Amino acid sequence: MESPKDIEMIEENADKSESKPATNEKVKDRGHIPWVEKYRPKTFPEIVGNEEAIQRFEVFSREGNIPNVILAGPPGVGKTTTILCLAKIMLGPCFKDAVLELNASNDRGIDVVRNKIKMFAQQKVTLPKGKHKIIILDEADSMTEGAQQALRRTMEIYSKTTRFALACNASDKIIEPIQSRCAMVRFGKLSDLQILAKIMEVCKKEDVSYTDEGLEALIYTAQGDMRQALNNLQSTHSGFGHVSSEYVFKVCDEPHPLLIKKMIQYCVDGELDEAYQSLNHLWKLGYACEDIISNIFRVCKTHEMPEYLKLEFIKEIGLTHLRIVQGVHSLLQLSGLLARLCKKTKSTQS
Repeated sequence: MESPKDIEMIEENADKSESKPATNEKVKDRGHIPWVEKYRPKTFPEIVGNEEAIQRFEVFSREGNIPNVILAGPPGVGKTTTILCLAKIMLGPCFKDAVLELNASNDRGIDVVRNKIKMFAQQKVTLPKGKHKIIILDEADSMTEGAQQALRRTMEIYSKTTRFALACNASDKIIEPIQSRCAMVRFGKLSDLQILAKIMEVCKKEDVSYTDEGLEALIYTAQGDMRQALNNLQSTHSGFGHVSSEYVFKVCDEPHPLLIKKMIQYCVDGELDEAYQSLNHLWKLGYACEDIISNIFRVCKTHEMPEYLKLEFIKEIGLTHLRIVQGVHSLLQLSGLLARLCKKTKSTQS
């Protein structure tokens, strides 16, 4: 996690970057808008992280001739925001008429391609020379294979007037013919410092009271997802009026990492009974197996222990996670994990 010096530096930068209050009446009525939308970047410099990918889109916006693109990466890293920024910069006042935005997780069948997409591609829109209409398909990896097969032909027929931007989490779920017709741009998870800088900037603008431990908890629960971080921040602020570690984990309803850390330390010390008591406490609180095992893995990665022992722990945690994902959700499965971890400790000590 970040040191107090890092947090102080980011606080200073947030103060400097704080924008002047808007006088527009429409902006005054934005108090009930989710912060994810309220602070969605409008220009490329405002987008956090993935600098190389953003630079590629800045080049597209300057040259004007954008290819069909696939934006692949984990959720909450700015894929949809990036393509919207590009469309606004390139099309300007024609944005409303020349952009079709669809969420493929809802509109995922072949009828959508034949009706909505094809009809929009056929429409005549007056655009400046060298500009194209843009069709944005969010969650494109949710489209059925039939819809994707229909889309490949549409992309070819209307290539002179229309460009396609497909945002997805898993690019391997996009069929090969569509991948070969598009430029692939990959996005990665955001770093802890990048998320910290953004949430502190929002805290300044929204006058949110917080503790350093509360911000650390937000970063821990977000796991590189800016959307998750801002939603958790707003939920905690709305529910409790103050952002502290305790309140964040109450809102997110995740097993507290300190309890998990204590349990892992018992395993490192070879104390199975104490480790089981910690696990039983978490189980009685009602947490699901998936939540417990994923948090055990996240805490174990950063836990201070001999490197050879950490690798053995991670191996056992991974095998147990596999069994849980396959459907074996039981306290016995997690208890067996603790027993194997303690056994690993004993075998390395002997």
